[in-house]
Amino acid sequence: MHELQKRGFQVERQLPVPIRYDGLQLDEGFRLDLLVDRLVLIETKSVVDMHPVFLAQTLSHLKLLDLHLGFLINFNVVRLKDGLKRVIR
Repeated sequence: MHELQKRGFQVERQLPVPIRYDGLQLDEGFRLDLLVDRLVLIETKSVVDMHPVFLAQTLSHLKLLDLHLGFLINFNVVRLKDGLKRVIR
């Protein structure tokens, strides 16, 4: 977050993601890790194995926020580029 802000991006963290269903809005839904310039979602992990549920979670957040681009980043890797996955909805 700090590095992105240093470069002039607006970054929000731990932003609540409301769930909308059948005319109802549930504000106690999910929380996303980072939202950059209200356009790009970033989900961070530090895990040995990237489970498919992490990708599903990222896609769900993108849909609920009507966003099109996200990144799923695993920091538990030797090279950061090996833990980076671009997610497009």
